[in-house]
Amino acid sequence: MKIKIVNTSSHPLPHYGTEASAGVDLRANLESPITLKPLERTLIKTGLFIELPVGYEAQVRPRSGLAFKHGLTVLNTPGTIDADYRGEIGVILVNLSNEDFTIENGERVAQLVIAKHEQAEWELVEELSDTARGAGGFGSTGKK
Repeated sequence: MKIKIVNTSSHPLPHYGTEASAGVDLRANLESPITLKPLERTLIKTGLFIELPVGYEAQVRPRSGLAFKHGLTVLNTPGTIDADYRGEIGVILVNLSNEDFTIENGERVAQLVIAKHEQAEWELVEELSDTARGAGGFGSTGKK
C-alpha cells in the first residue's frame, strides 16, 4: 500500500524497524526541548501530514519503552487519524511518572499503525439474541 505523505520536519520519513513491525515511529518536531512534569500533558507535533485511502485509519499508539521506563504514554490511545484528515499529525503525550521527562527534537514519541476498518449500517431492532454471557460485563468471565 502506498500512502502520500508530506514531511515538513528535518527528520527522515517514518519507517518500519523490522520486516514484521506493525507500526512506524513518530518523531517529535520541536524548536526546543519540552519538559513534562508529572501528570502534565502536551501536544507534540511531528511535521507529518498524510493522505490515507478511504477505508483505512492511522492509529497513534504509545511506545512501550517510554511507557515502561519513563511512564510516558499517549493520552487518547489509540488516537485515530481518519482518511479525510489532512492536518499535521500530533501526539498527545502525558507523563504518568513521578519525575520530569524532557522530550528532545527528533525523539521517537509514539507509533503509527495503519488499519483497515468498516463503517457499520445500524439496524434498529426491539431486542438482541441471547448468549451464554448475556449482559455480563466487566470481570464477568472470571479471573482465571
